[in-house]
Amino acid sequence: MAIANLCMATLLGARWIEAGYFPLSNLYESLFFLAWGITTVHLIAENTSRSRLVGVATAPVAMGITAFATLTLPSEMQKAEPLVPALKSNWLMMHVSVMMLSYSALMVGSLLAIAFLVVTKGQDIQLQGSSFGAGGYRSNGYRLHKAGELVTEPDVNSIADNNGYGRYKGSNNNGNGSSAVLNIVAADTQAVTASTLSPQRLSLAETLDNISYRVIGLGFPLLTIGIIAGAVWANEAWGSYWSWDPKETWALITWLVFTAYLHSRITRGWQGRRPAILAASGFVVVWICYLGVNLLGKGLHSYGWFF
Repeated sequence: MAIANLCMATLLGARWIEAGYFPLSNLYESLFFLAWGITTVHLIAENTSRSRLVGVATAPVAMGITAFATLTLPSEMQKAEPLVPALKSNWLMMHVSVMMLSYSALMVGSLLAIAFLVVTKGQDIQLQGSSFGAGGYRSNGYRLHKAGELVTEPDVNSIADNNGYGRYKGSNNNGNGSSAVLNIVAADTQAVTASTLSPQRLSLAETLDNISYRVIGLGFPLLTIGIIAGAVWANEAWGSYWSWDPKETWALITWLVFTAYLHSRITRGWQGRRPAILAASGFVVVWICYLGVNLLGKGLHSYGWFF
């Protein structure tokens, strides 16, 4: 993935030098920038989490984007053309690049949320603990329970006799005082009302949920900054901060979807399936905002498409 990232950066840099402007003036360039952004976010997430699971979701999407740009778009669209007057502004780099990076981060986070839903088979898994996961407390014998699962807990005084199985409540690793609760039960003392996922799947699900949350937390501020920069640019160019252009409208919808996601995680304390469904819907919304509205061929952002 690092090699792919370097190759795309070299391609974009060469076009920048050749054309004399930042390579984000048409669909071909923006697709490659999007793919480069996805690989960049992948490398950041992989290095931060020390997990190679990110590539399972990001590699096929990055490959598909570059293949679409190279094999599907006509050769005329792949050439660097002089900028249209509306794009001859320093805001091009500020607004468009930040928006594309936000799309990259939000797509990666949403893809990991979709992977979470696949791993958990759509079941309502209750991940108890801080927003960053409670993986540091879990070892052999620890199990995260599904919502609605009935658990018979041993007496606290018998924890030592049961090899440490019991219920633990305490402060989490980040020192913010919030509780991290783990239900830890012995096999011969538990009673469940439904079938459980394997410990491997539960551990994988927790990792995906954690990384997805962090990556979306990175993409959301970028989206906010990009929208604000676009509004300032629009006011300088056309005398209005907001004109309800289709792209602007869908950018606002995208912002609201991920606002709801972060609100559910931070304020409501949701984890698991419900925020993952929100993030998965955000994946579709981001693609509509980036590519879908251009099919209309209307508005200030309609340049650079097939028409």
